[in-house]
Order: sequence, then structure tokens, then C-alpha cells
Amino acid sequence: MADPAVQGRELRRSFGRLALLGALLVVAGLVGLVYTGAATLTSMILFGWLLLIGGVVGLLHAVESRGTNYFWLGVVVAALNIAAGVVVIRHPHGTAEALTMFAALLFLTGGLFRLVGSVVVRGPQMGWTLLQGAFGLLLGLLVLFDWPHSSLYVLGLFFSLALLFDGLGLIAIGVGGRRIVSLVSEQTVTGEPTGKPSEEDQKQSEN
Repeated sequence: MADPAVQGRELRRSFGRLALLGALLVVAGLVGLVYTGAATLTSMILFGWLLLIGGVVGLLHAVESRGTNYFWLGVVVAALNIAAGVVVIRHPHGTAEALTMFAALLFLTGGLFRLVGSVVVRGPQMGWTLLQGAFGLLLGLLVLFDWPHSSLYVLGLFFSLALLFDGLGLIAIGVGGRRIVSLVSEQTVTGEPTGKPSEEDQKQSEN
């Protein structure tokens, strides 16, 4: 069996790397919040490359599975992904405008449905649902009224916030994991019990 101390050190290193990755994501998110225009352009280019690479991988997979009933479907889907990736990479600003319009419409429809649904259903969470619906409706209207100028910062703002919160979550997991591993390792080395004695054990010790 492996040495528990060695395993503990490896786990601490793993959690430390996880926390480091979280810190890098937090820094990237903060930079993106400051430079939302650059974050929007970067997110569009990354999105385009993901579509392009996914289309190429899908095409290779379709070629490998030729002769099956799903061959042509796989080819068509891969071709669409490749074409969409090329368009997004070559026209990131136009893609950002289209996606910003789509996001505004999603906010509007989602907020409207929440407002109507909360009034009709009148459930126990009616106030919270009304607040969510009003916020979504207001956000959609703000993005839509400022379009296409809003396409310069909306997607970058969402992308940066996602990086920021994901990074904070990874930092919390990494730091918490290192603390737990350190406590378990110390208790294993010193031989101290990990929990409190049960009531039966206390009664026997008193007797």
C-alpha cells in the first residue's frame, strides 16, 4: 500500500494546482471586466475556433463511420460547424451583434414568461419569481435599446463574469481541499481520533 503521507502530499499538490488555476481565471475575469471590448472579441474568436475544431473532429468521425445510417447526417453537421466557425472567425463583430440580439430576446422572453407564470400560478416563491422576471425583462430591454453598441461589451461582460465566478469556485475547492487533507494527515500521523467518542464509550470509561 502507498504511504499515506505521500498520498497526502500528492493530494495537496493537486488541490494547490486547482487553486492556482482558479486564481488565473479570476485574474482573467478581472481583466475582462476592465476591457470588455477585448473580452468580447476574444470570446467570439474562441467560439469560432471551437466550432471549427469540433466540425473537423466530427467530419473525421463521420468518415471513420462511413457505411452506417448516420454517415451523411454526421457529414452535414460537421460541415455546418466548420462553415459557422469560419464565419465567426472572419466576422467576429457581426457575430457578436447577432448573439447579443439573441441574448436580449432570450432575456425578454424569459423575463416575460416568469412574470406571467408567477402571477398565474401564485406559488410560494411568487415574490422571488417576480423579481427574476422583472430583472430579466429589464436587462433584455437595456441590451436591446443600446443595440448594436451593446454588442461591444455585453458578451465580454458575461464571459468575464463566468471566468471570475468559476475561478472563485476553484479557489474555494482548492483551499478547502488542502485544509481537509492537512487535517486528515495530521490526525493520521499523531494517531488522534477523527471524531468525538460515542456515548457508550463515555459511559464505559466512566464505569
